Amino acid sequence: MMCDLKVAVVCSSNQNRSMEAHAFLGKKGFKVRSFGSGNQVKLPGPAPDKPNVYDFSISYEQMYQDLLSKDKALYTQNGLLHMLDRNRRIKSHPERFQSCYESFDVIFTVEERVYDQVVEELATRFQ
Repeated sequence: MMCDLKVAVVCSSNQNRSMEAHAFLGKKGFKVRSFGSGNQVKLPGPAPDKPNVYDFSISYEQMYQDLLSKDKALYTQNGLLHMLDRNRRIKSHPERFQSCYESFDVIFTVEERVYDQVVEELATRFQ
């Protein structure tokens, strides 16, 4: 089934929820793009106060290789390597919503804070 709706899915880092939705909707025939709304990509690290932080321009492949070299066992066990493997098969790198000026028919956000960031961005574009 092909659908002409242009859909965007936004989470904070364009890693987990937005990419899962991107994969699902894409398989259903939707024209979909996924984004993050944060300033940086943040992934869990070896401790809650030590996240892995990346720029949105860093590819999923580079993130995968970085975590693999840091602690393969940890990042395999917590699912990050599996998630990044999925992501790199969908697109090359995370994208920031605020850097995209394409129009969409529907924008899904995955949490209230992300919704607020998307609404704020859209409001400033139309002032």
